[in-house]
Amino acid sequence: MIKKIILGSLLLSSLGLLAQKEAHHETSFELGSGLNFSLNEGKYQFKLGGMIQPNVAFEQLEDEDPDYFMNSRRTYFNFSGKAVEQKVSFFFQLDYSLSSPLLDAWIGFHPNESFNIYFGQKQTLGNNREMMVMENFLQFPGRSLLSTNFSESGREFGVFMDYTLGSESFAIVPQIAATSGDGRNSFGADSRDVDLGGLKYAARLDVYPLGMFSEGNDQSLADLAHEESPKILLGAAASFNDGASGTVGESHGDFFLFNQEGDNQLPDYRQVYADLLVKYKGFSLLGEYNVSTATNLEGTFLDVTASTELDPTQISEFLALGTGMNVQLGYVTEKGYAIDLRYAMTTPEFEENLNSVLAEQTATTIGLSKYIKGNALKIQLAATSLETTVGDQSFSLIRGEVLMSLVF
Repeated sequence: MIKKIILGSLLLSSLGLLAQKEAHHETSFELGSGLNFSLNEGKYQFKLGGMIQPNVAFEQLEDEDPDYFMNSRRTYFNFSGKAVEQKVSFFFQLDYSLSSPLLDAWIGFHPNESFNIYFGQKQTLGNNREMMVMENFLQFPGRSLLSTNFSESGREFGVFMDYTLGSESFAIVPQIAATSGDGRNSFGADSRDVDLGGLKYAARLDVYPLGMFSEGNDQSLADLAHEESPKILLGAAASFNDGASGTVGESHGDFFLFNQEGDNQLPDYRQVYADLLVKYKGFSLLGEYNVSTATNLEGTFLDVTASTELDPTQISEFLALGTGMNVQLGYVTEKGYAIDLRYAMTTPEFEENLNSVLAEQTATTIGLSKYIKGNALKIQLAATSLETTVGDQSFSLIRGEVLMSLVF
């Protein structure tokens, strides 16, 4: 009898200890927020998430027969976490719609609430505002003409730092980065496919003259939080890529140029951006402008024997040089219905060079969206009219798309 009582007491004590330990851990899941684990009273936090975006689209060029597409525009899986006391975080993300799926892989150190340091592959701060927004928060199914002509994925490998100065009513956020200059997965497939050129240096300054956005509302372009008072984000960014061998400085080995001795000589690629984001009671306005130029062209030849010297205008056949503009206007109702308009244009630096990487283009897009559960589940429809001019010839393309986005 005594043994049974002792065993019963031990069993109850064990169950009590287990219940006490379980109380220290929490698990939750919600669409848009992922599967979350909080361990040791929240000291360690982990999250599993992802996104799928099946879509149907068509394109028609002039009077030609239309082409139809059915695929998954994006298929993401991500894993993130943080150690609160150690002030460390990490993020890992794959896109299985790509042949080379790795998008993000970084570790962050946060000395205090205002200062952040990141090392690894992540979205760079040297691009326009739209390229700094994660794909699940885009206002349209695809990015703008400016973004797709002057960027690729927007990811780079390197060191990134930002610091927030001010308060909730007025804030300034300076940011700097030093990256490989060769974009996503820049170290190639094997030891023979190495980085080319030097590093890329970037800086950005963001100003919130009317105070910070509502929590999480700075991650999107649409005003999903319906800001109660006007909010403005003014931004400026610049980057210098010391030796670029990709059209927008996010790849390597796309082309080779040489000096007098036949050694590889790559041009320097420079980009400057200015952007504005305004939100108020469901209305949003995004304006962006870009200038891209090249330097270090003296003594550059097209062949290893140095027999054909590079004409200054020919560099536009290797790099995307010129200007770009993008303006987006949208409104989201409190029930999640949205209408958005976008106008974008690009102008090559050397319009007389018909082989320029960057073409003279204008694009007008209208979009309709239904946000069913915030940004976690939405349906988007978009129609785009694209005009391309090369010399005296112009081409028109119409694109329509229906996309469903599920973030889990």
